[in-house]
Amino acid sequence: MTYAVSRQILPTPETLRPWIAGIGTVTVDDVPTETFIHLPEAATKVVIRGGPNGSRSILVVGPRARASYHRGKRFVSCVEMRLAPGTVRPLLGVSAVELLGHAVPLGDLPGAAAVRLAQELRRLDPEESLAHLTHVLPERLASTADRARTELVRAGVDAMSIRSGQVPAHVGDVARELAVSERQLRNLFAEGVGLSPKHFARISRVRTVLDHAATRSWADLAAATGYYDQAHMTTDFRTLMGVPPRSYFTGRLPQATPCQAIPRR
Repeated sequence: MTYAVSRQILPTPETLRPWIAGIGTVTVDDVPTETFIHLPEAATKVVIRGGPNGSRSILVVGPRARASYHRGKRFVSCVEMRLAPGTVRPLLGVSAVELLGHAVPLGDLPGAAAVRLAQELRRLDPEESLAHLTHVLPERLASTADRARTELVRAGVDAMSIRSGQVPAHVGDVARELAVSERQLRNLFAEGVGLSPKHFARISRVRTVLDHAATRSWADLAAATGYYDQAHMTTDFRTLMGVPPRSYFTGRLPQATPCQAIPRR
């Protein structure tokens, strides 16, 4: 038997699109023999995780500033809902930066909204959970979200992301465009994303390198993602991924560690 990780992107119901940036499944079968890589992640996720013998847990996984490498667990299946920028506080009652680097049971978060949601989802299987969220989330979030603040943080995220023909803008330029101070912009990102604007942009760049390394040269990727040069790209990649690009893509990875127990709050 070999280690197998299968991933699938699921369609996001239209009513959830203002709040949920994406939904997917991850399934791990058989005996783990390869390293399981958690890439740097600039989003918070709600994860419904099923394990052996029908066990199930509902987790909140915060943003991940750097990659981590683990020996995976066998027979795990997850449904992951990636929250859109600005959704964390209205849905979970905490700022995104409080979740940075943490994976916690949904019901352990202090807000009544998170406890209520955990109680509701605990009774449902993953398919029923998605249907339930489609029914209840739009009304709940519409009544708790600060629309103006949400629009500001999403405009900032858009400006600090890599898109077709655009590299991340400078923080000062984004702040001026949004008519806020740089300090206010950092606060918006901390609450709505969980990372600073600069670190968000670093993750956007490195994730783009990961996505396109098989089809483009290092120098071309460095220019396309807004690095000063290839050396700058290599340094940033090493910082976030733990190894330089050539090592990563030839399988020379940092030593894998066991998956850690979930910190309880």
